[in-house]
Amino acid sequence: MKNYIFKILIAGNASVGKTSLLRRYVDGKFDESSIMTVGVDFFVKEITFDNAHCLLQLWDLGGQERFRYLLENFVMGARGALLLFDLTRMPPIKDILEWVNITRLHDINLPIILVGTKLDLDDLIAVDDDSALNLKNTFNMIEYIKTSAKTGHNVEKVFEMITKKLVNISRY
Repeated sequence: MKNYIFKILIAGNASVGKTSLLRRYVDGKFDESSIMTVGVDFFVKEITFDNAHCLLQLWDLGGQERFRYLLENFVMGARGALLLFDLTRMPPIKDILEWVNITRLHDINLPIILVGTKLDLDDLIAVDDDSALNLKNTFNMIEYIKTSAKTGHNVEKVFEMITKKLVNISRY
């Protein structure tokens, strides 16, 4: 069995649900009262699949603009990223561009999955699939998926998708 260590960035504007998604994935819990991440937070999860043992280092990048200057040092060595946006609010294109530029600072081909969050707020959904797929394609991201940290919908799946991609890249 092969062993891998992957540094994965979790990026996106403030309050899109980065910490909630990570807590649901790592601890299996949803906390309604998540507090703002200052700078960077760090989670670790081990998974095994497809004859590979993977240690995922999950870097939760604070979304506040005033912390962005700090992020340059934290993105080095990243192998992949999840770029989150809140499905109840269309993200400004300049924000998506800024996050793509931050995550791909040291690797122009860094695999990024676009992740729509808060799918459980179905009455408030403001971003249709075509708009999201357009963002994904515009910025050459590898996948688009909708999640809910509250219900757990697609939370495991999004991390499996990025890990599978990274294992496949590492094998060649």
